[in-house]
Amino acid sequence: MSLPPAIILVRPQLSENIGTTARAMMNCALTNLRLVGPREDWLSERAIAAASGAEKILEAAQVFDRTEDAIADLQKVYATTGRNRFMVKPVVTPKQAATEIRAHHAAGDVKTAVMFGPERTGLENDDVALADTVITVPLNPEHFSLNLAQCVLLIGYEWFQAGDPAEPVSMTKGAAPPATKKDLIGFFEHLERELDDCGFYRVTEKRPGMVRNIRNMFERAELTLQEVRTLHGIVHELVTYRRRKGEEND
Repeated sequence: MSLPPAIILVRPQLSENIGTTARAMMNCALTNLRLVGPREDWLSERAIAAASGAEKILEAAQVFDRTEDAIADLQKVYATTGRNRFMVKPVVTPKQAATEIRAHHAAGDVKTAVMFGPERTGLENDDVALADTVITVPLNPEHFSLNLAQCVLLIGYEWFQAGDPAEPVSMTKGAAPPATKKDLIGFFEHLERELDDCGFYRVTEKRPGMVRNIRNMFERAELTLQEVRTLHGIVHELVTYRRRKGEEND
């Protein structure tokens, strides 16, 4: 069986929700649970009772302050959402996502994850912008309300049932490995600092949306580590040239 994806709960609200998520994960042989800013203790008595025998997943859970840190070592991240975020991203069903995840693992040492937001609000747009692909569950359009554990179970079940991986889509990338999310976020922050410095984001209230759009463009490119390093170099040289020209004109 291929490497299971990590399950990332972003700002989960109730410890029982984390416990029932662990129970759903155990049913589908998923063991890597990551928590971003949990509001309540994920090892409380309520959480352990809700896990119903899957408490070892809770005990091994990794906890992070930021979504960026939780995905830093990953190469492919899926975000679950039930509504249109008006971002240019591939949108797949749980079944399609399961096939893709297995294909990614079959193609090489690619680490993947699926992100889930709080039950009340779901993932924020800034979280979704960090993902490569969006997962939407096709349900009754008149009522498609799922609790957190149900959503995890749906996607976990499809991954578990996918069986042998499909033939992976191949792409010649030389010897360079795929960039991790940490690599990408480092580049994003470098680029955004320089864009701020040169006045690119002229309208303050439009900046968050513009940042997300630029990040989405680079996410879709499936960059390698070497390509990210090249982009860092391009930004550095452009900034150096601009400053040098400015000094010459003084």
